[in-house]
Amino acid sequence: MPEGERRYWLVKSEPNTYSFADLMAEPDRTAEWDGVRNYQARNTLRDDIKEGDGVLFYHSNAKPTAVIGTAVVVRGGYPDHTAWDPDSDNPDPRSTPDNPVWFMVDIQGVAAFESPIPLAEIRKTPGLENMALVKNSRLSVQPVTADEWRIVTGLGGVSA
Repeated sequence: MPEGERRYWLVKSEPNTYSFADLMAEPDRTAEWDGVRNYQARNTLRDDIKEGDGVLFYHSNAKPTAVIGTAVVVRGGYPDHTAWDPDSDNPDPRSTPDNPVWFMVDIQGVAAFESPIPLAEIRKTPGLENMALVKNSRLSVQPVTADEWRIVTGLGGVSA
């Protein structure tokens, strides 16, 4: 991929833990995307996601599970300080400021979809059959192609 080319991602959150509405209510609609404790997702946060990349915000463990809106990455990967905070929701004593194990990014909410796009609709939409969400729905941070981004944001009624 050429240097500086915008990439796209899908991030998942349980709405009872942190919802898209919570993101949109933050000052400047910006929040740390922290607490990810999966090595594959960590590597993506650390190495691949860059400032300016687009984000689809997905509500998991919801009825229905669905893409809710879009965000943009406003700070690329950096150490997740919640890992070395024993009072955080996701502490990890192996991670320290000198040797961080986990990484996070900052995202800013852009637009809520006119209506959520449920996983069932994504599964039956032409052009989305190979989407990582359809193939490996368990991963909390996953790539989205530019074509998938255009299709999903079109379904959501927001401009790509």
